[in-house]
Amino acid sequence: MNRCRSWLSENRRKVSLGRFVNARLHRRIFMWFGATILITAVAAIATTGAINRVGNSGWRREHARAQSFVDHQFHRVWGDPVARDALARVIAEDFDTDLELLDATGRRLARYGQPCRSQVMVAQVHGDAGPLGTVLLCPGRGRSGASLRFALPLLAVAIVLWAASGLISRRLARPLVDLAHVAHEIGRGKLSSRVRLDRHGHGEVSVVAEAVNDMAARIERQLADQRELLAAVSHELRTPLARIRLLTEMARECGAPSAPVLDDLDREVMEIDALVGDLLASSRLDFAALTVTRLGPAETAIRALERAGLDPTLLEVADGTPAFEADATLLARALANLIENARAHAGGAERLRVRPGGQRSIVFEVEDRGPGFAEGEETRIFEPFFRRERAQGGESGAERGSLGLGLALCKRIAEAHGGRAFAERREGGGARVGIELALRPPAGDARPEGAPRRV
Repeated sequence: MNRCRSWLSENRRKVSLGRFVNARLHRRIFMWFGATILITAVAAIATTGAINRVGNSGWRREHARAQSFVDHQFHRVWGDPVARDALARVIAEDFDTDLELLDATGRRLARYGQPCRSQVMVAQVHGDAGPLGTVLLCPGRGRSGASLRFALPLLAVAIVLWAASGLISRRLARPLVDLAHVAHEIGRGKLSSRVRLDRHGHGEVSVVAEAVNDMAARIERQLADQRELLAAVSHELRTPLARIRLLTEMARECGAPSAPVLDDLDREVMEIDALVGDLLASSRLDFAALTVTRLGPAETAIRALERAGLDPTLLEVADGTPAFEADATLLARALANLIENARAHAGGAERLRVRPGGQRSIVFEVEDRGPGFAEGEETRIFEPFFRRERAQGGESGAERGSLGLGLALCKRIAEAHGGRAFAERREGGGARVGIELALRPPAGDARPEGAPRRV
């Protein structure tokens, strides 16, 4: 019951969080668009008013000229009703206005068009003896709604822009909501969650979506590799542990352990130690915990041969091979794995060669006279958990490196030092497997030469 309540509470919190992010972001963008439209409209009205105020003086002059023109024209024909009527009709038709004529007492003499509802211009008609009458000019039907017709398109444009701002704000907010949802799913452990890129096109949001998807894929792959590694290590450790248990039982039965039994115990313990060493080296690479020091190529190679129980005369150092910087522990593990790979699959190493590489690098390579590689194995041997066929003349039991971590770890160590791992066939038979390291790792804190530094 408690688990069900917890699950329901988590889902409610998730839904409420998604709605809050969606509503808040959508609303904010929408309100910003609306405020922008409103401010633009106010600015346009203010600008129009300022322009009108500036132009009022010119408009007054034109108005005075029009009054003078009407006064002059009607003054000539005011005493002739027929001519006056003809002039009034011509002005009403040509200027598309409603026109009324009043006598000196204010009595209407004639009307042309509709009654005046909004007076625009009043022109007094003067004679020699005084005022003769008044002419009222009013806007006609076609012009009376001009202001309304001007306001309606502006209102329609504002409504369209407001609706478009809602759509744009939704389009801008939806990808971010999807990203937040996917990030929340990944945080809950659902690493298969992905952002659908086809919905967001090719803009800036798609770049973020690709980064989130790539991050989720890397995390999912890394966790899957770790689970696989844990299962494989658990399985591999059971074999030497079972042998150790069997050997200890045999020692108890015999009373005192014999030399062969002790040798077998020592071999099994060394196998477990080597496997644990690979795991620790892999963990150091995962956490980027490299302690870089300055190393000499000959000394490093001789130490690797001695640890493997091989003759130092197998070493061949090319002239001009420079000193380099690397993590001594990780490099020792990589060289040990290269030598062990030759022992497990080719009957042992024939030569350990150290030489300068291209682009300021150094190369460590192990040569053997074994069966070489099958077609396509040159690259596959560096894949984690890749298993080769058992080499002829190998040990009867489980072989060192059968887990498939040795050469994969060599590749990771080389890449952590700015280099690469390689494998190739030798002319005349055998194989050559090695690593190439940069003389200086690609990242790290500046330290005095010779002092260790963390990468």
